[in-house]
Amino acid sequence: MNHYHEEEILGKAYDGRLARRLIKYLYPYRRVVAVSIFLLLLLSGLRLVGPYLSLIAIDRYIMTGDPDGLARIALLFLFVLLFQFGVAIAQTYLMNWTGQKIMYDLRMEIFAHIQKLHMAYFDRNPVGRLITRMTTDVDVLNELFTAGVVSIFGDIFTLSGIVLVMLWLDWRLALVCFSVVPLLFIATLVFKIKVRNSYRWVRRSVARINAFLQENITGMSVVQIFVQEKRKFQQFEERNSEYLLANLQSIFYYAVFYPLVNVIGVVAIALILWYGGNQVLGEILTLGALVAFIQYSERFYKPISDLSEKFGILQSAMASSERIFKLLDTEPEIVPPSQPRRPAEITGRIEFANVSFAYKDDTPVLKEIDLTVAAGEKVAIVGATGAGKSTLINLLCRFYDVQEGEIRIDGVPIQDLDLGLLRQSIAVVLQDTFLFRGSIEENIRLWGRPLGRKDVERAARQVHAHPFIQDLPGGYSTPVAERGAGLSVGQKQLLAFARALAHHPKLLVLDEATSSVDTETELLIQEALGQLMKDRTCLIIAHRLSTIQNCDRIIVLHKGEIQEQGSHFDLLKKRGIYYKLYQLQYKEQLTALHA
Repeated sequence: MNHYHEEEILGKAYDGRLARRLIKYLYPYRRVVAVSIFLLLLLSGLRLVGPYLSLIAIDRYIMTGDPDGLARIALLFLFVLLFQFGVAIAQTYLMNWTGQKIMYDLRMEIFAHIQKLHMAYFDRNPVGRLITRMTTDVDVLNELFTAGVVSIFGDIFTLSGIVLVMLWLDWRLALVCFSVVPLLFIATLVFKIKVRNSYRWVRRSVARINAFLQENITGMSVVQIFVQEKRKFQQFEERNSEYLLANLQSIFYYAVFYPLVNVIGVVAIALILWYGGNQVLGEILTLGALVAFIQYSERFYKPISDLSEKFGILQSAMASSERIFKLLDTEPEIVPPSQPRRPAEITGRIEFANVSFAYKDDTPVLKEIDLTVAAGEKVAIVGATGAGKSTLINLLCRFYDVQEGEIRIDGVPIQDLDLGLLRQSIAVVLQDTFLFRGSIEENIRLWGRPLGRKDVERAARQVHAHPFIQDLPGGYSTPVAERGAGLSVGQKQLLAFARALAHHPKLLVLDEATSSVDTETELLIQEALGQLMKDRTCLIIAHRLSTIQNCDRIIVLHKGEIQEQGSHFDLLKKRGIYYKLYQLQYKEQLTALHA
């Protein structure tokens, strides 16, 4: 449950440090905000005019029997209402426009920052949490900018204006009206505490549902294969019921609070009618003033209830902004060099010099690896699961930085190379092929790359992907569903080969790239790779030893260390780790070889 607590509302309802950072996002739109604040203050002032016009209409024209004057006041009242309506439209539009612009800026800033983060960050943080930062948390800040900060000024100004006008009209009657305010503050304080706890529960429940849905929809094939639908349905029902109860509790508090505010307001009006009515009977107060007091009283309690709601918005915004800024303040561990080196040509010589690495401090994955791969050499890396094979590739691509030693390409430490140039020079084909939404051609070419249709088709033909692409309804323009749904595993891997080879890399890395391909497809790929590996440095990670027998050299990793290296036949003769791996896979062939 610990990882759900980050979704709760924590900390103060107002944090000056966070508020100052949030205000910076208003700065580019400061003129629009200034106009909006002016319109809001104007709107608050206009709301004070109506009751006073009622006072004038009653005392000066109705009580004196002046229909002409009453008509003029009625027209003025109508004009004020229409003007107030127009100001409200303009102010609402401007603040919502500003809020949407700030949301756009924030989402762009968060996404740009996420793209710079290191792979270790994504190992520690689930995808659902990052999506929540860009969607739910940013939406909460939109409420702050559109219905929170600026509106608070309007409510305070309206309250201040009403208090001053009421005291000016009759201070004794004003005090009678204000006598119920302590009840309102007590109700508001209790409401804040209850809603805060309820909102924490809601946020935690939402986080649990999101995590459950992401995991189970992604793993739906496993759920169905093992007939776990009923069990998963029950688990979801538990989480959904918790979310329902959390929301119902929150609704209950709102259902009690707002009618209670109305009741307190009605009590205030009753007191005004009793005390003010006696003053009217005693000719101390005019009837128009009494009616105006009742109208001002109705307007007095609405901003107070609105401020209570704004408190919830402010509290949520502080929590959301803290989570967003925590993400934005996370410094990337893999940073481009201050003075990057961009060699005119990369030949592909790779050197691992005394390289050690651990994902966790107490669990080393690689230990003092010394390995040199000549330009154009084809080197295979084998070993048991967890031996450190894929880690070598991750370090070579600078997804992680080495903790000891150095990795060099053409004699240049990779930390000194331009990061974009480094990764453009390495084509990696992984076991689990990731395809984006778009067309087949776009997934091979990748958006923005300077490749034409002929380059794409040439790469597809070289890896024998062209025939099955041509058989698709739209050929190279066929849309690709999410994660390549509708394509077989072998087809997706062929597309990954075409994608890698279309960009003419100097270094080609195959990480279990043929493990899910059928025998016939594998033979086609092996035939293509024989020619494609020419003039390229190749690192091949494979469990299926049949795919690496023709490599120039085979490196055997065991528990993070290089235990053996040599050609296929040399390693078989040593009868070491490689021999045992080969024996496990090809007992029959090995028996025939010795016979």
